[in-house]
Amino acid sequence: MGDPKAFLTIHRKEAGCRPVHDRIHDFGEVEQTLNSGDRRLQASRCMDCGVPFCHWACPLGNKPPEWNDALYRGDWELAYRLLSSTNDFPEFTGRVCPALCEKACVLNLVEHEPTTNREDEAAITEHAFEEGYVTARATERNGMAVAVVGCGPAGMVAASRLNMAGYSVTVFDRNEDAGGLLRYGIPNFKLNKAVIDRRMALLRAEGICFRFGQDIDVERLPEGFDAYVIATGTPEARNLDVPGRGLKGIYLALDLLAQQNRVLAGAEFKREELVSAKGKDVLVIGGGDTGSDCIGTAHRQGCRSVTQIEIMPQPPAGPDDPQHPWPEWPRTLKTTSSHEEGCTRRWNINTLRFVGKDGRVCGAEVQEVAWKPNPDGGRPIMEPAGKPEVIKADMVLLAMGFIKPQLPQFAPNVFVAGDAASGASLVVRAMASGRDAALRADKFLTGK
Repeated sequence: MGDPKAFLTIHRKEAGCRPVHDRIHDFGEVEQTLNSGDRRLQASRCMDCGVPFCHWACPLGNKPPEWNDALYRGDWELAYRLLSSTNDFPEFTGRVCPALCEKACVLNLVEHEPTTNREDEAAITEHAFEEGYVTARATERNGMAVAVVGCGPAGMVAASRLNMAGYSVTVFDRNEDAGGLLRYGIPNFKLNKAVIDRRMALLRAEGICFRFGQDIDVERLPEGFDAYVIATGTPEARNLDVPGRGLKGIYLALDLLAQQNRVLAGAEFKREELVSAKGKDVLVIGGGDTGSDCIGTAHRQGCRSVTQIEIMPQPPAGPDDPQHPWPEWPRTLKTTSSHEEGCTRRWNINTLRFVGKDGRVCGAEVQEVAWKPNPDGGRPIMEPAGKPEVIKADMVLLAMGFIKPQLPQFAPNVFVAGDAASGASLVVRAMASGRDAALRADKFLTGK
C-alpha cells in the first residue's frame, strides 16, 4: 500500500464525458481519460482493505488493491500483469462494466467516493497496448480440439482460455464478425469496435480459428471435436404483444442498435430498410441499459425528441439502497450519459396499445399503474392508477430485455456459458462464465 492516507486527502476524480453539444454529433466514445499523474493519484486512494470487498463483488475475482498499488507506484506493466491474470479482456470491462467492485468499495460505504477501479482498469490496459506489454502468446498443442459456438464475450474468453491450455480451438458465429452484443448491441459511443478488432488480431495470432456466418444448430453440432462450448447468448428479445404491434415504425431495440453499428462499419442498406430516428419523436419502452443505448443512438441520428417509459416504479435516488445495503449492489436510480443528452423519463407506465395512421405508428396509449404486494408472495400485483393517455411517437423502440433460451439436454462433453446459461446479464458475468466453462471442459477432457 503506497500511501495509507491518500484517501483522506485526495477525493474521487472521474474523467467525465465529452460535452453534450459535441458528442451527440458523432459516435466516438463519450468518456474521456485523466492524465497519467491524476490516474496514479486516484489509484493511491485504494486502502488495501484487510477484507477486499471489491474482490468479493467482482464476478471475475479481480484484485484492485494489487493493481491499483502497482499503478500508483508507476509500474504499469506489473499493473497489467496483475489485472490480466484474472480478466482476459480488461479493455472491454474497463469501458462497459457497471463496476460492481466500486459499489462494494469501503470508501463507498464511508464517503460515497469509491476508488475509480473501472477507469483505472481501462487506463492500465490502454497503456499496456501502447507500450507493447500485450503480445500474442505461444502454446504447445495437446492434440485435442474444442469448438466454441458463439463469439460474444463468454465465447471469446472460453476460446482464449482453452487455446492457452493447448487445445485447437475453432469458434463459430452466425454474425459476420466477432463480439456478439459487444459489437452488435453496445453502441460505438460506449465501445469503439476497433477495441474488439485489436483483441481479435491477437487471438488469431495465438492460433484460434474463427468461422463467421455460420448459424450452428446446437442440436446438430459440427463433428470432429472432443468438446463443445455453447455461448450463443440470448438472441430472442422480449416482445410487446398489444394491439397495434404490427404498425410500421415499431422496432425491437437491436433492430436499431445492430444496424447502426453495421452502418458505421461500412455496411449499406436500402432506404426502406433503414431504422432511423431522424426527425422523429421516439418512444423507448424499457428502462434498462439497452433503452439508454437507444436514447443515445436516437440523438445521434437526429431525432426530434425522446421519451422513455418503464413499467416498474422509479428506483430510489440513492446513493444508498436500504433494500440492498453495502456491499451489495444498490438498486438506485441510474442516469447515464445518454439520459444527460435529453430525455423525458417516466415510471409506472403500462402500454395498452399502439395508435396508427395509414399503417404507421403515431402514438402509444399508456396508463399509469401502481404495484401492490402479492398476498401469496412473488411478483407484486399491478393495478391501474390513472387514466389512459396517448404519448405521441412516430418511432417506438422495444427495449424490454431478452428471453433465456430453452436449450436441449446436451452430451457430457458440451458446456454452456454466458447468457445462454444464465439469461441476459452483465458482460463481466458472461466473461466469468466463459472462463468457468473452459475450466470445466478442460477437466472433462483431461480427467483432472
